[in-house]
Order: sequence, then structure tokens, then C-alpha cells
Amino acid sequence: MKVKITDQNESRIAFTLEDADVAFANAMRRVMMVEVPTMAVEFVDFHDNNSAMYDEVVAHRLGLIPISFDPKMYNFAEECVCEGKGCSQCQVYFVLDKKGPCVIYSGDLKSTDETVKPVDPNFPIVELLDGQSLKLDAIAQLGKGEAHVKWQAAIAAYKYAKNNDTKFNFTVETVSGLEPSYIVQKAAEVIGKKAEEFREQLKEVK
Repeated sequence: MKVKITDQNESRIAFTLEDADVAFANAMRRVMMVEVPTMAVEFVDFHDNNSAMYDEVVAHRLGLIPISFDPKMYNFAEECVCEGKGCSQCQVYFVLDKKGPCVIYSGDLKSTDETVKPVDPNFPIVELLDGQSLKLDAIAQLGKGEAHVKWQAAIAAYKYAKNNDTKFNFTVETVSGLEPSYIVQKAAEVIGKKAEEFREQLKEVK
């Protein structure tokens, strides 16, 4: 099996996968989209919200904001040393306190970890009119796209190379805070781990 990168920038990577079959290509595509862990807002505690949007709508918008983070620094809450209670190794807190008139953007979210922040500070969240205000605390944590689309790492697609059913041309575009090359590498790691687990389970079959 061979991999050759044909194009790459900050948001997109294209590569050719050779000497593979459609089952493996499908597995790569799916894992890149929904099994590579990303970070997103999961819990929101509202202290004040008299904007035109209900709490649930604001929380939904916050959850869909892609967040940049270092995947080496955070664990899944259920796998953390805190046993899911929440700590600095599995959660990041954001605070927001604004009064109108103004438009609240993703860049207005203040993080407890300066390395964890929205990938773009210009995502609009809600507009506040004169006399309106919004104050909240939000908690972001790791998750996978198979649980909710807000944790989807990328949009991935492939097509057969001309006259060759063992060669696939992939395009992967990040929709998260992860670099496209990392998503591809992590997906391969996930598939490898699955194969190893399957191999170990087969040893128990009699």
C-alpha cells in the first residue's frame, strides 16, 4: 500500500492511495470523518440571556464552532484520571459576558487555556440590541463525529483513479481545529488499532 500527497494547504489535503481495495478506502473515509477526536462545546450554563435567541439555540451555535487545540494535551472525559468529573486534562472552560448593542462573535469567548480557541474569531453567535445582554460559561471536551456532527473532523471523499480499481484519489478538508495531515495520520492509527484489537479477539476464538 502506497500513499502520495498531491496537494496540501492549511485546510485541505489531497493524496493518492495505491494498492488498496474499496473496503479499506471506505474505512479510511469514514474514520477520517467521524472517528478522529475533536473538541467542541458540550455544556453551557447561562447566567443571563435576554437576546432574541433562546438558550438552546445559542448553545447549539456554540457547539458548532470549530475549536483549535493540541490533541496531545487532552483526554476523553471518561478516560481521564479525574474519572469523568472534569479537570484541566479533559475540559476547557469558556466564559462570555457581553452587553448590547453589539454582535457577539466567536472571538469574544475567553478560554481558560489560551492555546484552545475558535479557529476563526469571526463566527457570529448572536446580535444584541440596546439593553440586551448575554452571560454564560461553556465547557468544551473531546468527542467523535459518530456521536454528534459538532465533533466531525473532516469532509472526506475519494474516487477511483482512471482504469485502476486499486488506486484512489482522496480529498480531505478539515472542518475542525485539526490539521488535514493530522486527520489522515490519526485515521490510519485508528484503523491499525482496530485491526490489532480484532486480531487479539480472534485468538480467543476456539
